[in-house]
Amino acid sequence: MANIITVSRFPLLLLIVILLTTASAAARMACVPLILLLILLDTVDGLVARARKEESLLGSVLDIMVDRSVEIVLWIVFGHLGLVPLAIPLIFVVRGTVVDSLRSIGVQEGKTPFGTTQSAVGRWLVASPWMRSGYGIAKASAFMLLALTSSLLLSASAGSGSLQTAQAWHTAALLVSWIATLFCVVRGLPVLVESIGRLSVPSSRG
Repeated sequence: MANIITVSRFPLLLLIVILLTTASAAARMACVPLILLLILLDTVDGLVARARKEESLLGSVLDIMVDRSVEIVLWIVFGHLGLVPLAIPLIFVVRGTVVDSLRSIGVQEGKTPFGTTQSAVGRWLVASPWMRSGYGIAKASAFMLLALTSSLLLSASAGSGSLQTAQAWHTAALLVSWIATLFCVVRGLPVLVESIGRLSVPSSRG
């Protein structure tokens, strides 16, 4: 059941992308609650997995896979709409590629993606409830504010809304977007540092 909930986020993501790329302010506004639902499902699948004792390596890999798809796709869409600078989606793409490639080494050894970080500080940055919740809230807030801004700007361009109001929301959206980007980079550093340390140790050959 938990894995079904996780994978169900893909069609919801597709719906959001379709609505965001239409020339309808109402459709884009509808993305605000849909994005909230998309992010909340990430919490729901974890709760269901623990309640039904369905926690598994497959589930943890699917969770990371869907999370990464959601964030990269949405950042690219908002970049395409001109709402965030190109640097933000590029940072997320590079960070995701590097971190997930390094995590795959641990997964091959039977470790969960979050279980590949060994140091206490690294585990806190990567897997603690404070950091995971903070990152999730920052991403959800950024995506919802950007969807709201997109709708308001479209309304303003059609003469049915205030451009100043839309620009004010855009400023807030950009601020939160950079906060989410900072979370992303900081949470990826322990994986990078520890993986490089492990890979640089010469392997013993019997």
